[in-house]
Amino acid sequence: MRIIIVGAGKVGLALIQQLSAENEVTVIDQNAQLIDNIINIYDVMGVCGNGASYKVQKEADGDKAELLIATASSDEINILACLVAKKLGVAHTIARIRNPEYETQLRFMREELGLSMAINPEKAAAREIARVLRFPAAMKLESFSKGRLELVEYRLSEHSSLDGMQLSDLYRNIRVRVLICAVARKGETIIPSGDFVLRSGDKIYLTASPEQLSQFFRHLGVFRSRASSVMIVGASKICYYLASELLEMGMSVKIIDQNEQRCVQMGEMLPRALVIVGDGTDSELLHEEGIEQTDAFVAITGIDEANILMSMSAARQSGDCCKVVAKINRKPLVDLVSAAGMIDSIVSAASVTTELIVQYVRAMQSASGAKIKTLHRLVDGAVEALEFGVTGDVPFIGVPLKDLKLKSGILLAGIVRQNGRIIIPSGNDVLHRNDDVIVVTTDTTLQDICDILE
Repeated sequence: MRIIIVGAGKVGLALIQQLSAENEVTVIDQNAQLIDNIINIYDVMGVCGNGASYKVQKEADGDKAELLIATASSDEINILACLVAKKLGVAHTIARIRNPEYETQLRFMREELGLSMAINPEKAAAREIARVLRFPAAMKLESFSKGRLELVEYRLSEHSSLDGMQLSDLYRNIRVRVLICAVARKGETIIPSGDFVLRSGDKIYLTASPEQLSQFFRHLGVFRSRASSVMIVGASKICYYLASELLEMGMSVKIIDQNEQRCVQMGEMLPRALVIVGDGTDSELLHEEGIEQTDAFVAITGIDEANILMSMSAARQSGDCCKVVAKINRKPLVDLVSAAGMIDSIVSAASVTTELIVQYVRAMQSASGAKIKTLHRLVDGAVEALEFGVTGDVPFIGVPLKDLKLKSGILLAGIVRQNGRIIIPSGNDVLHRNDDVIVVTTDTTLQDICDILE
């Protein structure tokens, strides 16, 4: 597929890394040095100039492209770039749009300007944080089939009851229908079989219904009820979207920021939230504001290092009874914090945005009726969890799963029947027409459910 990416910032660069191997990618950016660096590292074409310019897009062979993704720093340039691309005949356009003032106009933009997709990174990141706060025991939570099946990331603690347990013994020991579909251990990514043995420190990815997940974490003794009180540090755009969603869910919200003007603005926009002018790195302030009695602490300032320090301090002060979430954008810091297990959950607006765009691109590439409905990337993109709809022309409908010859590195992690029934697959289960099936794989080029077979 021919793809043009306008803007080579964090999101643009992440998209180049993930899309250039399987597609013909051209990058447009006004920074000539940046373009030179990118084309020296990746197998892409580069054009220096304004991505909203008809002439520049023409130079980038925009009239031959099937998709344009605009991720420049300016919303207006992204919107205009997509409009120019549509005039050149590009069938699909995606724009990153951050300004909350445009939020009410997104439907108009999609319909009148022909945008295929408009992404607000801050709102997407806020939704991810809100999902985690609904299920605080998880490091990360993803949903399939409209929330009927969940995929959870969880790190086994040092004295976990699962340490040393073989996966084939899991159901017999805990009597809960969950499936551990991927494991990250010391830099290695494993799609496990029944004889795999769990170890403390493993980062596991498991699928189950929300009810079964609750039972699973209760059995481990680490279950936490949905957060009812949340303390947020950083009166940013993400804070506005997150606090709005949490207040709608009935949670009490405290917002802390050093900037008095931002606090006044946030207080006017969110009258039901308590907004405090103060330094979130001040442990005495956190104590005064009741961190010990708070269910969740979210650090989303613009400084990664400050978010890390505040999160670690909040966890220490609360005695690890508080769910802690930090926004960290720089990947080296994400890797460091994640490897050490220093913070419960980490969110990056750039990563969330990239995942949503890649999901759209992969759905475009899927040629048959059984297209990708949902896609989530796990273990730093080494593993994908994909949801396919089973159409009538899938050749192995009704065939027991044990009789299918699956490719190496592929696991069927869940089936959702048309009536909403959840099945954690065993060898005797079969696929029905109109099922949703979740496939976990190390093959990050999978496009069709039929591709799972040898």
